[in-house]
Amino acid sequence: MKIQIKRICIYPKDIERITGKSYRQSTRMLQAVRKSLSKLENELVTIEEFCQYAGLKIEQVEPLIFG
Repeated sequence: MKIQIKRICIYPKDIERITGKSYRQSTRMLQAVRKSLSKLENELVTIEEFCQYAGLKIEQVEPLIFG
């Protein structure tokens, strides 16, 4: 049985897949999420935090990230 590894952080490439925006726009969006959550530049943003910020359901986003 193969164990499926899931990660909890989100990257600009994932946001690019979800939204259809360019990589640079996805980076800006990730920066906006960090700023709204008062996170430092080196702190990661979770998929759940991104979904809350973007108003998306995590059930819709997971298949786009994990395939």
